[in-house]
Amino acid sequence: MLRFFKSSLPAPLFVLLLLVLALRLPLLWAGLPTTAAELRLLLLGEGVGAGAWPYRDLYDSTAPLAASLGGVLQLAWSRPLALYRALALGLLLFQALRLNTVLNRLDVHPERSYLAALTYLVVGSSSSELDALSPLLLGQTFIILALSALVTTSREGYDNRRLFRAGFLIGLAGLCYLPLVLFVALGLFAVVLFAANSFRSGLLLLCGALSPAALVSTAFLYVGALPNFWQLCLARGFGPGATLDGLPPAVAWPLLGGVAVLLLLAALQALGTAMGLVFQAKFRQLMLVWLLVALAVLAVGQGRAPGSLVLLLAPLAYFSLFLWQRRPGRPGLVPELLWLAVLASVVVVRYRGLVPGLPALLRLPLETAAAPQPAPAYARLAPGRPVLVLGPDRRIYLQHSAARPYVDWPLAQADFGHLNEYAALVRINRSLGPRPVPYLLDQANLLPRLRYLLPAAFGRYQPVPGVPGAYAWQ
Repeated sequence: MLRFFKSSLPAPLFVLLLLVLALRLPLLWAGLPTTAAELRLLLLGEGVGAGAWPYRDLYDSTAPLAASLGGVLQLAWSRPLALYRALALGLLLFQALRLNTVLNRLDVHPERSYLAALTYLVVGSSSSELDALSPLLLGQTFIILALSALVTTSREGYDNRRLFRAGFLIGLAGLCYLPLVLFVALGLFAVVLFAANSFRSGLLLLCGALSPAALVSTAFLYVGALPNFWQLCLARGFGPGATLDGLPPAVAWPLLGGVAVLLLLAALQALGTAMGLVFQAKFRQLMLVWLLVALAVLAVGQGRAPGSLVLLLAPLAYFSLFLWQRRPGRPGLVPELLWLAVLASVVVVRYRGLVPGLPALLRLPLETAAAPQPAPAYARLAPGRPVLVLGPDRRIYLQHSAARPYVDWPLAQADFGHLNEYAALVRINRSLGPRPVPYLLDQANLLPRLRYLLPAAFGRYQPVPGVPGAYAWQ
């Protein structure tokens, strides 16, 4: 099977696409529940699509480029979940094929093939989390695009203008998922390895990386959202807030661990292989630094940020080229058998939910168990009308939109958690505006105090029969 993909003809590419679709489409057609990351993007998309500005009219820590994409997709139709899934698949395909093209064009390996893209896509299909659109998946696309600019500049040595573009792409990745700005370290390492003037080239890279944040900050300055942008996004970007929508450790860490074992085998194989060209040896060093930076980004998100698996795919795709090649003294059948074992493992992990008892045997719960499940009681509320949720349970947002600006409960606690402070009461009253929210879901038992402290804003809420904790404005 590997021999078939060791070719640059179009036929292996066509078979690769069919293989990936065969791994992914059956579960997509069967229907996957809305993930927590998708639900957050849907809520932000509804707000941005209605003209709200992130951080001014929507209190959320999602990076601005990801939130804006949700608003753009919202213009297509209401809650475009199918469009989210199609875009996630398209991004993963683009990343794999773009990385494969760069590796082939630069001759970083003696053989040109589609093996890098094959590994990227097949291993990336092991988790249904990568079927969902996430800020990290979106940001990884810009990192892949930046690689070609970095390496091309490195080889030429004189066209340092490309370094500004590489830094700009890394900056855009940070505007999707803030910890991705750590890949600036990868760019600086490429400058040290290859560029003719390291100091000047490093400044160009840093200026390019800072430019997207400067442009976005200027836009938020003019709309009055700059202080909140710094407080909600930049100050919290490296905190635990980004992991709230991810998989629980019992699911996320075993998936990452399985890929890490394969990556370790491939890296050891690569380090034990003599490189024929100096550039190939330097590129191997560059990919080792890529792996270290990816591990640092994983550590920031505790391995639980939505789409964390995608961080390991690029280093794995490169180092696996050495794992799949024939070596003197080793039977040629060994790489084929190893690849079939990897493919079989991906199929088993991917479809373990269809075999009763298999998740318990593997000690790997289903990803769908972590997705928010709709509550039948909430169906009694008028669909589509905004709801103010005072608590962490976001299930009601599956059928209802969020009352702006409080779309994230941990951030809303900065106001609702300090009701004994006059400034917090003023912010709540001013943020909700003159128009009352149709429904209120009180999970924290705050409504009695709010009725007393802010009677004009909360005094007319009455219980909804048959829906515990729900109140309607009368």
